[in-house]
Amino acid sequence: MAAILIIDDERAIRNVLKDILTNEGYTTDEATDGEEGLMKFKSGTYDLVLCDIKMPKIDGIEFLQKAKEFNSDIPIIMISGHGNIETAVDAVKKGAFDYIAKPPDLNRLLITIRNAMDKTSLVKETKVLKKKVIGIQDIIGQTPPIIKIKDTIDKVAATDARVLVTGENGSGKELVAKWLHEKSNRSSGALVEVNCAAIPAELIESELFGHEKGSFTSAIKQRIGKFEQAHGGTLFLDEIGDMSLSAQAKVLRALQEGKITRVGGDKEISVDVRVVAATNKDLLKEVEAKNFRLDLYHRLGVILIHVPSLNDRVDDIPLLVNHFLVDIAKDYGQSPKTIAPPAIELLKKHHWTGNIRELRNVVERLIILSGKEISANDVKNYI
Repeated sequence: MAAILIIDDERAIRNVLKDILTNEGYTTDEATDGEEGLMKFKSGTYDLVLCDIKMPKIDGIEFLQKAKEFNSDIPIIMISGHGNIETAVDAVKKGAFDYIAKPPDLNRLLITIRNAMDKTSLVKETKVLKKKVIGIQDIIGQTPPIIKIKDTIDKVAATDARVLVTGENGSGKELVAKWLHEKSNRSSGALVEVNCAAIPAELIESELFGHEKGSFTSAIKQRIGKFEQAHGGTLFLDEIGDMSLSAQAKVLRALQEGKITRVGGDKEISVDVRVVAATNKDLLKEVEAKNFRLDLYHRLGVILIHVPSLNDRVDDIPLLVNHFLVDIAKDYGQSPKTIAPPAIELLKKHHWTGNIRELRNVVERLIILSGKEISANDVKNYI
């Protein structure tokens, strides 16, 4: 049963809307002004909001903007007796699903609510399908550091706060970035990934900010950069510790001003991007060595998430191994193999220089080369 929040400073209007919606099978909650409405919106779980425009404390337009910043998926229908075409257009531009004049026409109100509910259902279905298509893996583990990471993701994802993820190669930094995006209000937008270590220093600016035709020898056509591609979504800057100082300066400006300029261009382009960065380096040491800008470090590191090495979370190895046994067997179209407890103990004692990535490779090797059950001898032979 769908839940609807009614925000209106007129008791009579709230009562009429409540009676209508209750008769249609909806559950309702009420708020007498925008401030109370915003508090309830943030603390409750609603499928739709009906909101007046002229209200004390916080008016409907301000509520709309703040509510959309908190959760853009919940449809908000504005209702007002003081509106005009300009007000309606302004409300829709700011994210309202629709605008209805008072006194509301009953049929139009119910049809609009049903359409909004249908849209919400489609958004939810799209997210589920997107997750299946992307095949984003869970963060496997129950040790305290992993529980802390999951908790931090849940708290931070819905905000636009920039996140700096640190950890050794293969420890799972990219997976943290994917879940930050997946659980954010930007999940319907793009997650654009850039491996700063894999791009030559002379090309990184073009990769990030794009370039205009003819801006350099090989620029035979205009190129849209990663910042523009990530507009409305998330930009994941992996191995940012390897970025050139000149590119760092431009990234800093983009973060400060929300604008970029393509290489060879003079037009400023506004970009709405949430940046998540990752590195296997100690950036403060890089700052001391004058390889990384301190001001950029502080801009990126609003929230810091450190992903522990596999050697620091060996109690998660049994869970990870069993996950890989099932996952890899599915890829091969086989039934999952079992693994003997002594074999697990040997895996826990191994020193993992490549972390989760290395463990997955070892499990795949054991699946291919071992019998029905992976034994301790198999681990000794093939690790």
